[in-house]
Order: sequence, then structure tokens, then C-alpha cells
Amino acid sequence: MMTSCLVPVILGPTGVGKTRVAFELALALGGEIVVADSRQVYRDLSVGSNQPGPELRGRVRYHLLEVADPHQPFSLGDYLPLARAAIHEVAARGHLPIVEGGSMLYVQALCDGSTLGNVPPDPDLRRSLQHSSAAELRAMLEDLDPNSGVDLSNPPRMIRAIELLRAMGPPLTRLRQRQPPPWRSIPIGLYADPNDLVSGLEERSRQMVADGLVAETAAALAAGVRADSQALTGIGYREAVAYLQGALPEADLVTTITRSTRRYARRQLSWWRRDPNVTWFGAAPGRFESILQTIKDHLI
Repeated sequence: MMTSCLVPVILGPTGVGKTRVAFELALALGGEIVVADSRQVYRDLSVGSNQPGPELRGRVRYHLLEVADPHQPFSLGDYLPLARAAIHEVAARGHLPIVEGGSMLYVQALCDGSTLGNVPPDPDLRRSLQHSSAAELRAMLEDLDPNSGVDLSNPPRMIRAIELLRAMGPPLTRLRQRQPPPWRSIPIGLYADPNDLVSGLEERSRQMVADGLVAETAAALAAGVRADSQALTGIGYREAVAYLQGALPEADLVTTITRSTRRYARRQLSWWRRDPNVTWFGAAPGRFESILQTIKDHLI
């Protein structure tokens, strides 16, 4: 068992600058980054998941990037033991583990030691739901638990949540068994002016397409990854799939990705705003220095 250590956790809505802040903190504090992102775990899907580029990965060690086969589902239950082991390993080597990511359930479960109930898959239920639309799944899930916290644009996650709720009953939060981790988390939340965030998300969507999102998606499909797989239902990939299938005009690709990302960013911010333990930092001059000092104060 590792002795107690501090684990800074960089969270907030997508596009707010978490990757850069975590990187700079790792450089300043001799840290390594444990990624909490349900898309960046997949191999060969770096563009659409906005994985840190080689210029960052060449200077800081990252954990939980590209650890999963995109042909296979990857759940919170798969993530937690890997992430916990990474934190133990980093701390054991005398470095500072820094958690960074926007997958809300991943971050929460890693920080508070909770895991979802050990409910096995229900093949019959999954077969009955596999052809349901996102709107139908959303209505079903909200009827079972209106405050589930599940990504309502992600069919595989909604199906799993429905599976859990039907087996165990609502609320979904009750299905987390707390096992307090042997470290102290300090959650650092980042936010930005809404107008600045929107313009940044639009530019990021445009750059994602320019960097080869469609080609990356086409390559995954050609390699046998299903269009409705967990790996390709994330924002960016599902729009690229729709374009490749002729359901979305090329002229609407960037706009549609941006719209989806904005909605997700609002959900993320709403989710984290409920946590009174998060210390928030806006995009003001000197933000990084303030965050760094906050963490140093906890290290003393």
C-alpha cells in the first residue's frame, strides 16, 4: 500500500485548456499525467480524441493513452484498475501523479474511490436495445433516473446505464461502492468565458477535420471497427461516420461537430459545478501561476 500523496486533478469542460495546464504542471512539479478520457484510451484514434501530440508526449510521461483496442468496448471497470495502478507506480517512483481529463464518471470514480456495482451484462436486454435511437434510449434512461449523469449522446453508455438501473434500481449514484483511495485529490477546475470557449471549440473542430478526422474514421471502419461501436460514437467520430455514410453534407461537418461539443461542454461544466471541493480558475492572466501555487500550498 502506498503512503498518502497528493494527486492534483485537472478537470473542466472540453476545450478549456486542461491538456496544456496539466502538461505545464508536470514540467514544473516533476509530474506524470494519468489521463481520464474515455476516448483517448483507444489506439489509432488520436485525431478525433484530441490526444496530446508528440511534442508534449516527448517531454512528459503520459499514462492511459492508447491502451484499448477500438474493436472492443472499454468501460469504467476497465479503466479504474489501470488508472489506480498508474498512480501507485508514479508515486512509488517519487514523481507527482497528475490526473487530467474530461470524462466525468472516470474522474469522479478515480477521485472518490467509487466503482459501479458489479452488474454483469444482460445480452437479451442489449439485443433489444441495440436498434433503439439515441432519443429513445435517452427517454428510457431519464424515465429510470433523470439524474444519472450519463452522457446522453452516447448510446453504449446509455444502454449500460439502463442495464445497471434495471438490475439494481435507481439512482445510479447508489450503485457506487466507495473504497477511499490512499491519496488526497485536489480538484482544479478550469473555465472560460462562454464566447471564448465557443470560438475555441469551433476552431478546434475545424482543425480536427483539417488534421484528418474523416480519413482516420474511414481507416477504422475499413479495419472492421463497427460504426456503432463505443470507439466511434464519440463526438467527431459519429459526425464523420454520418458524413461517410452520406447522411451529413461535408459543408455541415464542422458546424455539427462544434454544436455537439458545445452541448457536451455545458453538461461537463454543470456536472462539476455541483462539487463543492473543486477550486475554479478562469482564463485570466496569471491563471497557471495561481494553480501552481495552490498545488504547492497543499504539498507543504
